[in-house]
Amino acid sequence: MEGRLRREMSRKIHITSVDRDRLLKLIGKEREFNSVISKQYLKNLEEELTNAQILTSEEIPKDVITMNSKILLRDMDANEEMVYTLVYPAEANLAEDKISVLAPVGTAILGYREGDIIEWKVPDGIINLKVEKILYQPEAAGDYHL
Repeated sequence: MEGRLRREMSRKIHITSVDRDRLLKLIGKEREFNSVISKQYLKNLEEELTNAQILTSEEIPKDVITMNSKILLRDMDANEEMVYTLVYPAEANLAEDKISVLAPVGTAILGYREGDIIEWKVPDGIINLKVEKILYQPEAAGDYHL
């Protein structure tokens, strides 16, 4: 699937109930307004959310990428590091390294944990990204309002 990672079939991502509800509402709006985002892409994200392990904000492990998390990723092939904050589309700003959850790499990292390797399909092949560290996770910091 385009811009998506390959996950083990038995593996489920972890997501907070608040993030899941907000993302499902966002998917509905994208469909309603005939978004340029591929319908199959939205369907894949929706399936992933439906199959995710849903936890409260207080229960989510501190090493899981949630919305508004700031993470350090390593491109395993190029051995380059990058820092991103995963945000909703309205807050996306590449100059500030804020990537939308609806961008392919944004969707790819959602729900993953420190140490995980993500195989992300791009037009030129596959990029292997390792989640090196979560620099900030709102739930771990007690910032449940984000």
